[in-house]
Amino acid sequence: MNLHGIAAPAIGMVNPFLPITYRASTGSTTLEDGTRVPSYAAPVTVSAQVQALTYSDLLKLGGMNIQGVRSKLYVSGSMNGIVRGAAKGGDLVTMANGSTWLVAIVLEDWPDWTSLAITLQV
Repeated sequence: MNLHGIAAPAIGMVNPFLPITYRASTGSTTLEDGTRVPSYAAPVTVSAQVQALTYSDLLKLGGMNIQGVRSKLYVSGSMNGIVRGAAKGGDLVTMANGSTWLVAIVLEDWPDWTSLAITLQV
């Protein structure tokens, strides 16, 4: 049962879904001088909802010592955070206002939707 599909329209009346651009991490390449350059798949536009982090979300991030401006994002489908074993540096999200956010951690991953903690990039 897709509970997100049932609840999302009601929540969207209060906090509407916004279009975002999502770029999945494909790893990185090492240049001749030894610097590593991240690489990303082609951007995809998806619908997402931005919400505040809950207290338990903040505790999870506090344990990881992640600092900066953070928010929570709900998206249909699946996205990845930082996966060191797969040499991925995290997916990137670009909001409609042009700000870029790093997917720092996947808070919840369900078959139909994902909840992410994102960190603003400069």
